[in-house]
Amino acid sequence: MPLSEHEQRLLEQMERALYAEDPKFASALEGTGLRAYTRRRVYQAAAGFVVGIALLMGGMVAQLIWVSVVGFLVMLGCAVLAVTGWKRSPAGHGGARPGSPPAARRKAGVMDRMEQRWQRRRDEQSGL
Repeated sequence: MPLSEHEQRLLEQMERALYAEDPKFASALEGTGLRAYTRRRVYQAAAGFVVGIALLMGGMVAQLIWVSVVGFLVMLGCAVLAVTGWKRSPAGHGGARPGSPPAARRKAGVMDRMEQRWQRRRDEQSGL
């Protein structure tokens, strides 16, 4: 369930206060450990993808279809792991600095503008 606008403002105020009071502690809480774990997971998935390519090619050269199929499955699994690890990375979201608008608020702003435009068009058409 998304936070209300009031709750988001309170959370932002608390984050700002934490950064102002103890910036060292706040930066430690940002999730650098999670970021390193995610990066390592993506690198491991990339290495597994290369191993899958090697298995696929090796199976084709040796004319062993099952080795090629296993290689393809390894490639597929590693690609999924890399993409999900990349999407969950805190660099893209979650670790927002105080003062920067959260993604939910930016989306709400865009949605509000679209809704206002839609309403304006509707009003113009009904006024004709």
